[in-house]
Amino acid sequence: MAWVPERGSEHRRVAVVTGAARGIGAATVLALAERGWSVLAVDVAADDPALDYAMGTPGQLATVVAEAAGRVNRVGAVRGFRADVRDPDATEAAVAEAVDTWGGLDAAVAAAGVIAGGTSLWEMPRARQQAVIDICLGGVVNLARAAVPALLARPEPRSGRFLAVASAAATKGLPQLAAYCAAKAGVAGLIRALAAELGSTGVTANAVSPGSTDTALLDETARLYGADAARLGAQQPVGRVLQPAEIADVLAFLAGCDSRAMTGAIVPVDGGLAL
Repeated sequence: MAWVPERGSEHRRVAVVTGAARGIGAATVLALAERGWSVLAVDVAADDPALDYAMGTPGQLATVVAEAAGRVNRVGAVRGFRADVRDPDATEAAVAEAVDTWGGLDAAVAAAGVIAGGTSLWEMPRARQQAVIDICLGGVVNLARAAVPALLARPEPRSGRFLAVASAAATKGLPQLAAYCAAKAGVAGLIRALAAELGSTGVTANAVSPGSTDTALLDETARLYGADAARLGAQQPVGRVLQPAEIADVLAFLAGCDSRAMTGAIVPVDGGLAL
């Protein structure tokens, strides 16, 4: 798909995407690059001792950056950046890197997320519980605090976008995943409040709520439940596991000019799971 500039814009669009080494974050980097965006792909790219499964790696992040750069076909249009979204200073440094490199910011996509559980909330190790809340909710808050001022720094008429990945778990109570459900519900509430605060600035705030999607997070969910990932996908009316690119396509739409009338929306991209 050829890049189409935003109405009234003379600059190339610039985005920061967290959780970019794999899954929905990686797919979003690729989708935006294919549409001509300059993208800073952000990921911690390191394992977390509090979590029971492997995180994305530096090699995976480098692979995403290389593939995205090939899609945009413009030297220096996609860069990798290692940062932990739990660290406000690191998140601010990522946004500053994008602004310094490309002259501003037009979209921020909070896609970093983890899952943990497999036990009742009161039996879950505190460090594991805190990692889920701090990454899945705190990381979105940190990106918003860093990115929204940069989005507002663009001259009027603005078309900035703050986007987050919530989950069907934001509205559906899932046993043994209480911390994850709470964090994702918090993301939905945060997006609605940001939309109200941003008002008529031209900057909008929206989120997607994916269902069972082919990611490491789904594999870990299946392990926690002692189930097969395909079985979890079969619970959705579409009868299958979703692909990260299907979620990323909706995020790319929300990042563009055609979503200008949408703000405060939590868009279900869940194969009908919420029905």
